Amino acid sequence: MIKVLLVDDEQIERDALQVILEKNFSNLVIKQAKNGRVAIEVAAEFQPDLVLMDIKMPGIGGFEAVEKISVNYPHIKFIMVTAYATFDYARFALKLGVIDYMVKPSKVTEIVEIISRALNRIGTEQKLLERDKYQQDTLQKAMSVFETDVVTQLLFDHVHEVHLNELVEMLDMKITKEKFVMSLLLPLGSEVYYSAIREKVREAGSGWIGAFYGRQLPIIVFRKQDQSYRSQATFLARELLKLVNLDGDAEWFIGIGNVCSSLDQIRQSYQESLLATRDSTIRVKYRFYNDLPTLVSGFDEQTSKQYEQQFFEEIRSGNWEEISTTVTSLINRSEQEGTNLLHTQQHLMELFWLVSQLLNEMGAELESPIYPFQSTDYRQLRAETSHLLEKLKQSYEERHARLEADTIEQIKQHIIEHAHQDISLDAIGRVVGLSPIYISKIFKEQLGVNYINFLTECRIEKAKKLMRDPEKSLKEITFEVGYHDPNYFSKVFKKMCQVSPTEYRKNIHA
Repeated sequence: MIKVLLVDDEQIERDALQVILEKNFSNLVIKQAKNGRVAIEVAAEFQPDLVLMDIKMPGIGGFEAVEKISVNYPHIKFIMVTAYATFDYARFALKLGVIDYMVKPSKVTEIVEIISRALNRIGTEQKLLERDKYQQDTLQKAMSVFETDVVTQLLFDHVHEVHLNELVEMLDMKITKEKFVMSLLLPLGSEVYYSAIREKVREAGSGWIGAFYGRQLPIIVFRKQDQSYRSQATFLARELLKLVNLDGDAEWFIGIGNVCSSLDQIRQSYQESLLATRDSTIRVKYRFYNDLPTLVSGFDEQTSKQYEQQFFEEIRSGNWEEISTTVTSLINRSEQEGTNLLHTQQHLMELFWLVSQLLNEMGAELESPIYPFQSTDYRQLRAETSHLLEKLKQSYEERHARLEADTIEQIKQHIIEHAHQDISLDAIGRVVGLSPIYISKIFKEQLGVNYINFLTECRIEKAKKLMRDPEKSLKEITFEVGYHDPNYFSKVFKKMCQVSPTEYRKNIHA
């Protein structure tokens, strides 16, 4: 329904107009106002789509009323009504943005024609607004899904810097040079808090939230220049912890990695944030990686980080020979340097804890590995360590063996069939029963491309087919293949095909 307000100081004029409108138009809700002052009051409450405004009225005249109403309600359309059709009136009406002019008395046919034009214009604008609102709502939902995929790609796969810049444009968020990762360790079933966590991060400033991986939720936080790193991280951690009533048995805990300045280092910050959640029994329920106590004296920090980083990459690659070599190297070095045996065993436990965390993320269900007893010499330590590694390897291979031979084909087919939708790794994971991280890993291993590149290829191939239809506009094709912004679609298309969509279409129809 379209709401119309009739403003005239003559009751008979208002009533006559209302009769004409009701007789010729069925989709109107009509109200009246006897002068400019009343019109302003009624407009505030009624918020009409169209106002037929008399110019000459006692007190506040028509032009003044239009000015006052338009300040607060710029979407309202006005048609001026007057018995004095002068050039000055017309010029002033145009200046105010009035859409039409009606001289009284007018023939019924003229009134109907003028009102029809106005209603058609209003109807068209309302449809455009509804479509824009729908697209904005859809885009907002897509951005939330897209955001989790970007985090997954950054932390667990290789994303080219140029490609990332395009993704950032889509997310409409300013990316800063410095960034760090926070890992939330939450009880199983905490997915109900996901929306609230996302809202807290947005309120606090720039940050991207990943997907839940078991009990863990990663957040990439962009550094603010107007406050220190520790202040920013502490504030966000406390805000997130407010979402639950923490008691002595609360399982919420937040690990905070160090600040980094490149994409290569972001995964190290993520690894540090995981390590910072190692002991979740402390009272404050969050910890910076740099504040971890030195559990193992005899290992300098740089050496420890080197071993941890090697583990991080080798486990993700499933390279168990290299993992065994790394562990053996660590034990041999410790023995040669005369490191206390207990300290060496403790440090190995640190590394095995990291192994178990990563394997859990990849879908291998296992408990944290522990030594059954304290080793009495390095020979015994080697034997027990080899046994623990074998158990971890077995868990990894059992998980790998449970995958059906056609899993990748199933994933590929799902992406091809749903490429036009706001599909995500998380959604695919629910279809095939795998974690988003593991999907990203096996996709890259078996197909040689990451998930985003494959999805992009599917969309571009579909766009090429749709371009054969000359009746379809590029804007329609953009939405049909799954993009929400024609400009971004053009950028992606040109990057993939070396020509713009317009040039490609000209070539195929030449």
